[in-house]
Amino acid sequence: MTTKNLMISLATALTMFGSVQAQTKKPIVKAKAGAASATDVKASIQRGQVVYAQNCLSCHQADGGGVQNMNAPLVKTAYVLGNNQRLISVLLKGMQGVEIEGETYTNVMPQFTHLSNKQIADVLTYVRNSFGNKANAIKEAEVAEARKKVK
Repeated sequence: MTTKNLMISLATALTMFGSVQAQTKKPIVKAKAGAASATDVKASIQRGQVVYAQNCLSCHQADGGGVQNMNAPLVKTAYVLGNNQRLISVLLKGMQGVEIEGETYTNVMPQFTHLSNKQIADVLTYVRNSFGNKANAIKEAEVAEARKKVK
């Protein structure tokens, strides 16, 4: 077989293989409405880590442990792992004098209303999935809804 014939045979085989592949393509399965994909959650956590470093780290520390009697810990607490709306509200309203597991934390946590809904959703998703925590992602729409109630 000559080189020319070999090239023609190879091109024909590749074309036929491509046609078969195109015909057997698997259908696209869409995610349920409102469900966050693992990729979306991972991206949210990465963005949230940046927001945390810029806004939260100095009080809550790199390990989320807070500062005894001053700044509340973020490690496996009911505030972090519990009700989404309550947690969002803490960022939007701020807080002071919270008791967690029998210990009172007296420092003032300021409002973070200057952060966008996306930034708040991202940082809370980061916190809820860091420091040994494991909880569902916070959605931007949840923050938007909570923000309406705060105003």
